[in-house]
Amino acid sequence: MLIREAKLAGTPEQFAQLDAAIRTAQCVRNRCLRYWRDNAGVSKNDLQKFCAVLAKDAEQPWMGLLNSQARQAAAERTWQSIQSFYRRCKEGAKHKGYPKFKKHSRSVEYKTSGWKLSDDGMSITFTDGFKAGQLELWLDGSARQLILSSKINRVRVVRRADGYYAQFCLDVERQEAEVYSGNVIGLDLGLKYFTKDSNGAEVACPKFFRKGEKRLRRAQRRLSKRFKKGAKPQSKNYHKQRQRLGSIHLKIQRQRKDWAIKQARCVMVSNDIVVYEDLRVANLVRSRHLAKSIHDAGWTQFTHWLDYYGKLWSKVVVAVNPAYTSQDCSGCGYRVQKSLSTRTHDCPHCGLTICRDQNAALNILKRGLEVVGAEWNNGTAGHAETASFEETTGEISTSAEVGQPTSVSAVAEPVRTSREAV
Repeated sequence: MLIREAKLAGTPEQFAQLDAAIRTAQCVRNRCLRYWRDNAGVSKNDLQKFCAVLAKDAEQPWMGLLNSQARQAAAERTWQSIQSFYRRCKEGAKHKGYPKFKKHSRSVEYKTSGWKLSDDGMSITFTDGFKAGQLELWLDGSARQLILSSKINRVRVVRRADGYYAQFCLDVERQEAEVYSGNVIGLDLGLKYFTKDSNGAEVACPKFFRKGEKRLRRAQRRLSKRFKKGAKPQSKNYHKQRQRLGSIHLKIQRQRKDWAIKQARCVMVSNDIVVYEDLRVANLVRSRHLAKSIHDAGWTQFTHWLDYYGKLWSKVVVAVNPAYTSQDCSGCGYRVQKSLSTRTHDCPHCGLTICRDQNAALNILKRGLEVVGAEWNNGTAGHAETASFEETTGEISTSAEVGQPTSVSAVAEPVRTSREAV
């Protein structure tokens, strides 16, 4: 399934009707959640039937204005949160994630009715009871042709700081040519370097939030000055400034996403096996000294795109346990205790001196190759010493392994002197 997004162009009155539809979908979701809480043994089918009851509610007649399939989609979202809660309970998770009521929803989802796309794909008309009418679609020509030539399963209207967008869920499978290079790589994620691989190549951390912090502080200060305590509603200038502040946050979010996509794609194009450390970001951000920098780095988003491109090109992506990857020596395996401020790995057992992050990347690569059963050759051509690991460590490959080369060897010569990688 592919998602194609188009910006909606219309009048303020039309956008007000879209806002009403979004609030109604939020109300349907909350009513379904209340129904599940108050009644034992409620199933997904019961929530779908309850949507028909809500449409005839005399106390809230505007519930019937929302398209019937849009109400069912809101009930499906409720059921997804309930199912996730049940799953975590069965797994014995510490945090069960009990379903909560929505306070600020930003989207409404239509299935196959409630909307109509024009023949040329230039506009979309919403035909439910809110009568938002016809709105223009702003998107590039290739995406427009793809939408017109594909089956549309759902249309989702999303409100963002810079306007309203229509997301088209297309029944299309993305296909890419599979090209293999025979290269393998281990990635160490960090704050000084966004990634440093097992070959010593490093990528600087972009720090989008840090760079935009000055603008955010200024915008937040202006918003605070325009806030009047006890005033309901707030002034128009307050809401204008609130939208400006949201636009800055949205730009930073898009910058981080674009960076993650491009970096993940570059890594997967150049390598057949990619191994990264499976960091528990939720635990790492508990540190008040590093929380902002960790959130700004966006490791989780980057690894998600690695998994996506790995499946897309039928390449192997492995997430391994990061425990002691920075402490263990990649040359002899001797454990050298070091603090975060120590940036050089200096092994007293074998004399190996190497960058701390590259040493971790080499250990990460070893663990990943153990999972896929490939050979690890820690030496240059002509050397007799090799190290083959055939046991598995319990880590799971997150991407497909079909069509991979039968034997892949990683050749790396550890550097004996401390120097920066070029």
